[in-house]
Amino acid sequence: MARFAKAFAACFVDHRNRRCRCSVPQEIDVAGIAFHSIVMSTFPGPTSNRFISQRLRLNYVDWGNRDAPPLILQHGGRDHCRSWDWVAQKMCKDWHVIVPDLRGHGDSDWSAEGNYTMNALVYDFAQLVHTLGYDQVTIIAHSMGGSIATCFAGLYPDAVRKLVNIEGLGPSRADHVVAESKGIATHLRRWIDDKREAAGRVPRRYASLRDAYERMKTENAFLTDEQARHLTIHGANRNEDGTWSWKFDNYLNVRLPTDMSFDQKAALWSAVSCPVLFLWGKDSFAKSPASDGRLDYFANATLKEYENAGHWLHHDKFDRFMADVTEFL
Repeated sequence: MARFAKAFAACFVDHRNRRCRCSVPQEIDVAGIAFHSIVMSTFPGPTSNRFISQRLRLNYVDWGNRDAPPLILQHGGRDHCRSWDWVAQKMCKDWHVIVPDLRGHGDSDWSAEGNYTMNALVYDFAQLVHTLGYDQVTIIAHSMGGSIATCFAGLYPDAVRKLVNIEGLGPSRADHVVAESKGIATHLRRWIDDKREAAGRVPRRYASLRDAYERMKTENAFLTDEQARHLTIHGANRNEDGTWSWKFDNYLNVRLPTDMSFDQKAALWSAVSCPVLFLWGKDSFAKSPASDGRLDYFANATLKEYENAGHWLHHDKFDRFMADVTEFL
């Protein structure tokens, strides 16, 4: 324990003086996961910042190199900005890398009324770009973040130089037709019931950080141990009673049935003028857009599919992902 305390003290001093190249979490469960497995990292730490959107204080991290062209990395649902650390570390030599936490995720505020509609999320993204003051940005976005970024690119075609979309288009037209056939009354009643349930639901608590880590490994079997540790450390908070919970808001799982329709999204997709690289994992639950016509709405798009990769293919096949993205950008 004395050796641990001395090492941590030295690391803290270096981190405070901005000389430390480790990624130091706010809370460390020494008993759950060994100290060296958490703290001793190769990542230079980014700077955490805030911006205001619809009265919410939203978090983003800045990897420096401000004279370089801007690159925004946008995570997906129930994820957080530090899930991009491996990508950001590689890209920050040539880009000014900005990585936001969506509302209700990571270190951003939760919406008091649980408003996580696409309209609200796209507004937040537009507000981030406005706050940064860039006329044009390049974007890499995953899952729900991909849907947000693609809508933004359709709204402001001149504002996006290039877009990498990782499994981020949402349901197909056929899926929308099936859902809409049930009628708005059925959807609204279900939405009200789900909101009430979410309001009374206590976020799942884990006795230790290792328990949360094991859950992370169960959710994505493609992750290495080091990836799972890093994602868990930055994706969980320690509660007052010593337990751990994920940072995302329970209300995220309750989607408004009157959110953006397929035709509305397709109109925005058709307005995207920048080159788009779509990446899809063949072992993912998400259907390929080449199989159902969604790809046809884009004027300048390329699709690459990854063998032996799931929904988080930028984690599952990191080297190939970086090669493809670097070539495209």
